[in-house]
Amino acid sequence: MNKQINSIRGMHDYFSEDLDIWHKLEKKFKQVLNSYSFEEIRLPILEKTEIFQRAIGNVTDIIEKEMYSFYDKKGNSLTLRPEGTVGCVRAIIQNNLLHKKKLKFWYLGPMFRYERPQKGRYRQFYQLGAEIFGLSSIDIDLEVILLTNRLWKILGINCYLTLEINSIGLQLDRIKYQKELVLFLEKHKSFLDEESKRRLYSNPFRILDSKNLNIQNILKKAPLLNNFINEKSLNRFDNLCHMMNLYSIEYKYNPNLIRGLDYYNDTVFEWKSDLIGAQNTICAGGRYNSLVQELGGIKKSAIGFAIGIERLILLIKSLNIFSKKIEKINIYIIFIGEENKIHAINLSEEIRDIYPKLKIFVSFSNCSLVKKIKHAVESLSRIAILIGPNEIEKKYYLTKELETKKEFYLFKSELMLKINSIFSK
Repeated sequence: MNKQINSIRGMHDYFSEDLDIWHKLEKKFKQVLNSYSFEEIRLPILEKTEIFQRAIGNVTDIIEKEMYSFYDKKGNSLTLRPEGTVGCVRAIIQNNLLHKKKLKFWYLGPMFRYERPQKGRYRQFYQLGAEIFGLSSIDIDLEVILLTNRLWKILGINCYLTLEINSIGLQLDRIKYQKELVLFLEKHKSFLDEESKRRLYSNPFRILDSKNLNIQNILKKAPLLNNFINEKSLNRFDNLCHMMNLYSIEYKYNPNLIRGLDYYNDTVFEWKSDLIGAQNTICAGGRYNSLVQELGGIKKSAIGFAIGIERLILLIKSLNIFSKKIEKINIYIIFIGEENKIHAINLSEEIRDIYPKLKIFVSFSNCSLVKKIKHAVESLSRIAILIGPNEIEKKYYLTKELETKKEFYLFKSELMLKINSIFSK
């Protein structure tokens, strides 16, 4: 017996049940992003490994153990993108777009990280990302938060998400804070779990995200980053919070929110839900004012965010949003007798010519009429059209409304009008 072929662990196939939700989400994404004047950008899945090493930081978990990297035939180190921001920055530098005033882009696609697969965390996962370049005022920080908040309202999930926000200041502020944090954690080293001990000197900020309750209790007495942040950044954050209050944006100040990427500065935020398990961050982002320059461009402030599509779908499915069943087929055509197949095909093509958006299905199977009708009902078809010898002889079509169970004998012109009346509602 041949061994069954399976997908790679942590990489999934998606079928219509999930894709119907995906398509609805994509429509809402585009609607909201367009209203804020964002333009779509499509980026390569592969990038040179060095740009992630330069941007994300060599001691982050992504660089240390999560990237899918390999050498091509010329010996170049390439990486399947673990996130989208770095590739977007590379693209605007390479294509000489930094001189433009309007730089607001969005992208949607797969990202790759070699993590331990679990609910809401996959090795191939999809993100919607949005990036804004060249605007440094807190007005843009506020706009990003207003944008994401508007999206949650449109999706009907705003009541189930909590905005956590923090200011992490400048890199120099975090260097000073890191020294004090390490000194504090060293005093409690015997109480740290193995993962936290490993991170203590390489990436101590990740310990702040630990789900270990004992460690969280220890951290209650730890020094706070807020005490090391420069005055300008603190004032900036206070003003942002004041503006969010003016616009009735509910938020939670989280002094331990750092984010796991080195390029962030000042504003960082996460939208979380307690309905989807441990991996509860739906959307995350923040400011990264030095990244463009670090990757070889001119000095250019920037801010962005990313939404985890799979996690968002988990939340939507848990709330039964979009629960209304979608018609997999609009019109189901059944022919009786092989000699009438050509008439069924011709009719289906004529309907497609007039109504190109409708989903038309011609049943070519050899099963009984009863089973074909049953399949039409299961497919949530609105109408079924039967073509048999009598219909061909009398030049009309037996048309069944499957929901109301009404039947009509209609000439072709009447059938086309009937289709218009049913599907134009």
